[in-house]
Amino acid sequence: MSVKIPSHFEFDLGMDLDVSGIPTNYTFGITQLPKMNVGIDPMRFTIDPLEIKPLDMSFRLKEIPSVRVHFPVDYRVAVGFLGIELACVRLCGQSQVITEPYVPNPCECDDAVQAVQPGTRGVG
Repeated sequence: MSVKIPSHFEFDLGMDLDVSGIPTNYTFGITQLPKMNVGIDPMRFTIDPLEIKPLDMSFRLKEIPSVRVHFPVDYRVAVGFLGIELACVRLCGQSQVITEPYVPNPCECDDAVQAVQPGTRGVG
C-alpha cells in the first residue's frame, strides 16, 4: 500500500488584506551616533601582608665518594712596591686530593718514596 504525501499546502484565513502599499525593499544605514560617556569608578585593592614561614631543610652526606683527583698548581708568592714586582717565588707541580683508601700508585711505591727522602738511599 502506498501513501501519497502532498508537497504543497495552501491555507486561507478568510481575511481580505490589501498588501499592495507595503514596500518589499528596505535600506538601513547609520547616519548619526549618539554621544556616550563611559565612567569607571576608581578601583581599590587591599593586599594582606605576606607571611613567609620558615622551612626546615637538612642535607647530609652519608659517604664521601672514593675519589683521587690530580690537579696542576702554580703558586706565586711575590713582594711588590707600587705595582712593581721586587721578588717572586714560584711553586709549581701537581697536587692530589684523595678520599679513597690510599693505595700507592707504581710511582709512589716504598722504593720511590725512600729515594726521595733525605738521608736514605734508593734501591737499585
